Amino acid sequence: MDILKSNGRIAFMGSRKLWYATSAILFVTALVALFANGLNLGVDFTGGITVEAKFTSEAQPEELRTGLARAGFKDVQVQNFGSSRDVAIRLPPPEGQSPDKIRADIERVLKSSDPNVVVSRLEVVGPQVGAELRNSAAVALISTLILIFIYVFIRFHAWQLSAGAIIAAIHDPIIVLGFFALSGIVFDLSAVAALLAVIGYSINDTVVIFDRIRERFEANKRMAPTDVLNQSINQTLSRTIMTSVTTLIVVVVLLLLGGAVLQPFSWALVVGILVGTYSSIYIAAAVALDMGLTAESLFPTRKKLAIDDMP
Repeated sequence: MDILKSNGRIAFMGSRKLWYATSAILFVTALVALFANGLNLGVDFTGGITVEAKFTSEAQPEELRTGLARAGFKDVQVQNFGSSRDVAIRLPPPEGQSPDKIRADIERVLKSSDPNVVVSRLEVVGPQVGAELRNSAAVALISTLILIFIYVFIRFHAWQLSAGAIIAAIHDPIIVLGFFALSGIVFDLSAVAALLAVIGYSINDTVVIFDRIRERFEANKRMAPTDVLNQSINQTLSRTIMTSVTTLIVVVVLLLLGGAVLQPFSWALVVGILVGTYSSIYIAAAVALDMGLTAESLFPTRKKLAIDDMP
């Protein structure tokens, strides 16, 4: 199978079955990881306590863990973020304690380590609120996928393109979720926001390619669909690569320098951008081709009335 045509352009559709297999392996692995390991849900979803504090000198995470454990808190997680003076603390859902008492106990432990500590964030989320947020996140993701299908269908009038776009839009977040399940990185509301951003990023890239496909079909309705898709992807490839690279530079910097609190958001974007870039080519466009996309799908011919049937 020739990957390059005689004119030097990449024959993307010639290798689509290889990418189908790659995506299938990634997709199945992600599903197995989700069912076997599950997601390491943050306190946004499970309920619990989140604290962010800034110390005047270098913080001592181990000392804080010990102090919080003595105050009656279990499974304490203390991490530095941003700098050695900033800490993020996560605690499981409180049992039988009022939010005011919880805040007072945490502040007492922090001030025993540094009297001048500044608590910039202290949130207590109950299990019921966490469950509501989890349901809202699921509704947001499902609603996004439905609206994408409707938008693509209305814009291009071709169900093949809508099907390709929606399959790619499902493919990308599932693989991102599988990454979280395999890595054990905390999955919180910021990761959900990143997932929605990934879907938007992927569909934007897909629509750019679909627009070019429509233009090429309109210019030459007799051209083979495979050639049309290859030409369209090659013509938009530089834009796709530049957008992905420039976005990744920003996200990688955020991942390296943003600290532990921003890691779920950053990792979801890094994985999502990489997966979304190739899925817009090898999933969305390729699926549309294999579902029978032709010029007729985008520009249906109108049947002319026979002269005898004219009034």
